[in-house]
Amino acid sequence: MNEKTDYDVAIIGGGAAGLSAAVSLARSLRSVIVVDGGEPRNAIAAGAHNVLGNEGIAPRDLLAAGRREAQAYGAEFRDGEASAARRTDGGFAIDLRGGDTISARRILLATGLIDELPNVPGVRDFWGKSVLHCPYCHGWEVRGQRIGVLGTGPAGIHQALLFRQLSDDVTLFRHTMPQIDADDAAKLSAIGVRVVDGPVERLSGHGESVQSVAMTDGREFPVDAVVVAPRFVARSELYVQLGGTVSDNPMGEYVEAGQMGRTEVPGVWAAGNVSSLGAVVTLASGAGMSAAGVINMDLIEEDAEAAVLSRAS
Repeated sequence: MNEKTDYDVAIIGGGAAGLSAAVSLARSLRSVIVVDGGEPRNAIAAGAHNVLGNEGIAPRDLLAAGRREAQAYGAEFRDGEASAARRTDGGFAIDLRGGDTISARRILLATGLIDELPNVPGVRDFWGKSVLHCPYCHGWEVRGQRIGVLGTGPAGIHQALLFRQLSDDVTLFRHTMPQIDADDAAKLSAIGVRVVDGPVERLSGHGESVQSVAMTDGREFPVDAVVVAPRFVARSELYVQLGGTVSDNPMGEYVEAGQMGRTEVPGVWAAGNVSSLGAVVTLASGAGMSAAGVINMDLIEEDAEAAVLSRAS
């Protein structure tokens, strides 16, 4: 096994959070390595939105630009997957698939999450195109269209209300949702959201366009877009190996971290979707920069304390 030169910080994940952290840390003259598996969650989308100055940019183009910026300040990159991590006397060792090991004084986990989609035929076929979940990421693109909401839990009410702002034609397919209470039913009725009871059998369409929602009883409803609520599962394998505990909330599983990204595992930070399941690109980017600032200060404090001890000896 080949040992790689030590780094101040190893960033696992080269999405918006990881790249923002890499730029900030490299600008502070930190030795940084980013390990990136090359599978951004939003790669399937046509564009990233609400990105000031880069509205609608293709996700991979945004990440390529971020990588160039980080490299310009001296950050290094390794394409591939980090398969294991463990604590060492000097910090951490991270094993890469293929046999190499890198070592670093601190780790920033920016590994993102996995979308677990509802188990309805057709959902995955149209996912990221005409099947979506976030009104702020992709709502404008389906404004004024016939929008169906696939209800798989209480979030269906919330999504129906949000997408009604974007279209007069919204239908909530209750599917596996619990019974809608009287207050929520009154709201939906008052703003013109139709509610269809019964389980959904499949979504049908052509190419990237969903065109209908078929029910198990044979009914079929024309739609132009379908909204779903995935279960979000953080990529937390390395965190668990390092002794961390994954947390749960109604949206899914995540790595719990403080406001600036510090986790319960000393020396390990988390930023982006791995710790904030609802973070869009810009929020993930800001979280990466915030974590970078605290990591840099943590290293400064450690170095200053070491200098004091060295002088005393």
